Amino acid sequence: MAIDLDQLLEPSVRAMGCELLGIEYRPHVHGGLLRLYIDKPGGVMIDDCERVSHQVSGVLDVEDVVPGKYTLEVSSPGMDRPLFKPEQYPPYVGETVRVTTSVAIDGRRKFRGELKRVQETKVVVEVDGAEFEIPFTAITKARLVPDFDAALSGGADSDE
Repeated sequence: MAIDLDQLLEPSVRAMGCELLGIEYRPHVHGGLLRLYIDKPGGVMIDDCERVSHQVSGVLDVEDVVPGKYTLEVSSPGMDRPLFKPEQYPPYVGETVRVTTSVAIDGRRKFRGELKRVQETKVVVEVDGAEFEIPFTAITKARLVPDFDAALSGGADSDE
């Protein structure tokens, strides 16, 4: 796609009171999938997704930037929050992440470990005691790995 969808859709999403975290596009011969991830303080509800979907559909119809048939999906980031932009990483230092790269770094393209540091042009992920420096330009996909034990306990100690 020649046009930057983030730039095209971000004003509409912001006008609906939400933040556009990122966009995934998966083309397919029988119809692609265009998925927008949105967030807002207090979390995203189904109504927010529906309102943003309706607004964004209109923009996409007018601009006609997505080739062929596609399905538009608007989603909250969920517990396995995707990370699209460098500025989205710092709040999650210390958390477990899954990162996939477009090129091999030290012989591997998939990393699952603790997000140790975020630097200007890269992140540092510790996997099995080894630290890997991963340039943002090499990251094709990054997500948080949910800590279900903490989520189930509400993050509080249960012996109170």
